[in-house]
Amino acid sequence: MSSIDSDFHLCEQDLTDELLAQYRQSPAIAIDTEAMGLNFHRDRLCLVQLCDSAGITTCVRIAQGQTVAPNLQALCEDPQITKVFHFARFDITALKHGLGIAVQPIFCTKIASKLARTYSSQHGLKSLLQELVGVELDKTAQSSDWGNAAALSHEQMRYACNDVRYLLAAQAKLTTMLQREGRWQLAQDCFACLPTFAALDLAQFGSVFEH
Repeated sequence: MSSIDSDFHLCEQDLTDELLAQYRQSPAIAIDTEAMGLNFHRDRLCLVQLCDSAGITTCVRIAQGQTVAPNLQALCEDPQITKVFHFARFDITALKHGLGIAVQPIFCTKIASKLARTYSSQHGLKSLLQELVGVELDKTAQSSDWGNAAALSHEQMRYACNDVRYLLAAQAKLTTMLQREGRWQLAQDCFACLPTFAALDLAQFGSVFEH
């Protein structure tokens, strides 16, 4: 593991025991993933980013051919810690396919935004954070060669960390909105369905709910 600054860590293949212990003190963890593309059966998982309520941010580089990450799995499957994603459907599927991790419980800020922010058609992470947190993300490194782990640029790392750094603040705002509008239970029911959607995506069914 190497540390870029006091609250940003870079790990190879898995979380350290020390970071796992740190993250287990937080009631919620923000998580994101980066892959070589959007096809789970073709494009490998390259990076997993995490941030806790104390602002401790970590990037875990996943090696080519790697199939397990025990500490990361222990954290993602801990039933006492909510895992917060933006578009969780992709990330939990990538983690399941790449590392055999069955993430739970889940909070998806994209789903929450669509249920709470019905006054807007803009539910991407950049728009969401700009409104709710007052942060404007730089997305120029979004399409990158994440598989070149030894040569990830400072810009790529900054992009990867910023995708999780503000998610817990957005979750808190969205939770308040959902509860205020009487849609909290509906959101919880949607989040509970996400592992089923992930299983359908991995089995390449597409949508079985269409006519």
